[in-house]
Amino acid sequence: MKPDALPGMGRSGAQPAHAQHGFSVLEVLVAFIIVALVVTALFQLFGGALRNASGAGDWTRALLVAQSRLELAASSQPLREASDAGTEPDGRVAWRALVTPYVPPDANPDLERASESMTTRLYRISVDVTFSGDDGKPRTVSLSTIRIGQRNPA
Repeated sequence: MKPDALPGMGRSGAQPAHAQHGFSVLEVLVAFIIVALVVTALFQLFGGALRNASGAGDWTRALLVAQSRLELAASSQPLREASDAGTEPDGRVAWRALVTPYVPPDANPDLERASESMTTRLYRISVDVTFSGDDGKPRTVSLSTIRIGQRNPA
């Protein structure tokens, strides 16, 4: 076999110049840009998740306040028309409880007149809780229930 027929050998039989190993400046720059874009996207993703967790915590707290105020208003004896309002100790959550006579929207007028003679009636108890959302805008959670009570408590 001739020496110039060997793989990797030039015609003169000398080894070819070694190709440069490693990355060019342009390749390194593109890699850094890709890494920077990925890291930025991850930070935005985690930031959004933290904001969502904070917002969910605010909604949960407002719902707990609404549930406790609704139960407190509904358990008062005797049940009577009333209104109450307040703010939680930290001042971030305001609430309003209202007890009103309940008349079904599709009530028969004759049935309603007949119920006037009864000693009991239905009351609607509603609670509205207002708190500030993560964007600074006020948010409201409303709960209500129907309970039976004396018509004219003493």
